[in-house]
Amino acid sequence: MSYKITDACISCGACEPECPVNAISAGDDKYVIDAETCIDCGACANVCPVDAPIPE
Repeated sequence: MSYKITDACISCGACEPECPVNAISAGDDKYVIDAETCIDCGACANVCPVDAPIPE
């Protein structure tokens, strides 16, 4: 299982540096998580101010 970022994302960038496997990158309108790289640790969800990352 991996995390995904919902449309609630405000592109603040808080999640990207927290990812220990660099699975998060800036997308066109929100940040995105590479599902194959994500290790389901939840570090991104812990720092997101709008709770955009959720388990997929």
